[in-house]
Amino acid sequence: MLDIGFLELMLIGIVALLVLGPERLPKAARTTGLWIGKIKRTVSGMQREISAQLEAEELRQKLNEQQKKLDDSLKKAKQDVESIAESPEPSGQTTKRPQATEQRVANASARLDDALKTVREEGTPTTKTADHHKDSNPQ
Repeated sequence: MLDIGFLELMLIGIVALLVLGPERLPKAARTTGLWIGKIKRTVSGMQREISAQLEAEELRQKLNEQQKKLDDSLKKAKQDVESIAESPEPSGQTTKRPQATEQRVANASARLDDALKTVREEGTPTTKTADHHKDSNPQ
């Protein structure tokens, strides 16, 4: 904060003693200490609030990214399902169609499962970090 050494403090004390006198110096020192304490508490409170807001904004951004990934994966799965439903049945391949359809459904399901797994894996550390910050800042 301020780079004040012992000699500077002693000089300030001597000047204060000469200006205020021995009767008022203890009261002035006490009042100054209270003001400094209030200022420190106010500054630390502001720092906590700012860091909490920054952390909340970071969490919002991560949630938005996760939501976009999930939406993209769901859109892809929906397109796969719609393409399966709309695909025409080629003549002469009636026995192959159910197998091909099952394969495409399995692929779509696997992609959706992979997307959900990715979202869950990336979301887990964020939750742990938020819980840790809640525990470390008792108020």
